[in-house]
Amino acid sequence: MTIVAARPARLPLGLVVGLASLAWVAGWLVNLPLADWLAHDALGLERGTHLGDAVAFFLYDVPKVLLLLTGIVTIVSFLRSFVSPERVRRTLAGRGVLPGTVAAAGFGIVTPFCSCSAVPLFIGFVEAGVPLGVTFAFLVSSPMVNEVALVLLWGLFGPGIALAYMAAGLVVAVGAGLVIGRLGLERYVEDDVWTIRAGAGIGETRPTMDERLRDAWRSTVDIVRRVWPFVVAGIAVGALIHGFVPTDLVVSIGGRDNPFAVPALVVLGVPLYSNAAGTIPIVEALIGKGLPLGSALAFMMAVTALSIPELVILRRVMKPRLLAAFVAVVAAGILAVGYGFNLLLT
Repeated sequence: MTIVAARPARLPLGLVVGLASLAWVAGWLVNLPLADWLAHDALGLERGTHLGDAVAFFLYDVPKVLLLLTGIVTIVSFLRSFVSPERVRRTLAGRGVLPGTVAAAGFGIVTPFCSCSAVPLFIGFVEAGVPLGVTFAFLVSSPMVNEVALVLLWGLFGPGIALAYMAAGLVVAVGAGLVIGRLGLERYVEDDVWTIRAGAGIGETRPTMDERLRDAWRSTVDIVRRVWPFVVAGIAVGALIHGFVPTDLVVSIGGRDNPFAVPALVVLGVPLYSNAAGTIPIVEALIGKGLPLGSALAFMMAVTALSIPELVILRRVMKPRLLAAFVAVVAAGILAVGYGFNLLLT
């Protein structure tokens, strides 16, 4: 008589998803007070000091970014399983280069994605046969301009600045997409992305809900495992800048009298990680201290569209030459926006 060991009962998928969601929300809610307690109570660092602010920033930002990375990549990977590659191809690739690029940049404004979702979105667009330039227009506009940022800008600075920022973000995204598309850099996409694309068209099976969720989680674990050390290193650099670089120094560097103010602020913004909405309070403080609007917007765009965590994540799907071209084209667009606004509002 053969005795077969009973398999441990598997929890219902809905219960697992619910518990995971509650754990994510709980982690998000306790992150700020926990980081504050660790920095100032457990470690005894004084509030308002350079070291205290830097450590508090690091302890808060690391869990925040990893929570965002885990949550958003899982959601995007799951939602991507419902998007038909043929539908995306018809919507974007079928419009022609210029209309498709403009449509992709506009689509980026109304999506809730940030740079954390870059890898699954990039792979999804490549799977759908969307041209590389059109894909880049979306990758630039989605983290840089979104409805939350526009509402906050409208409330803090009025409709003129909000609409001007939206227009500038669209111009940068469309310009970046058109330039990247013209350069013919498809061969610098990582080889495994094309392998995924080749395999995507084999069979039109409809996965079950269980399969969609499990595939999304496997994709998330793979991405987080690859990039988390580099993300932590980037945040450490950002914490040093946050704690030890005074706002007055930023204003003096970014003032109208300095012809290199805009590129200096762009370089300063790259190590910092945030979405557009999280950067707006910093921009408000800098403008209140006399920083020109163009310089402030360039800083904001650099933080949201050229942050180190995003570039680390994008390296997963791009070879160094393509990533360098992306940085160069987007940075040129941001510099043009910064100098342009400063010139027009002198």
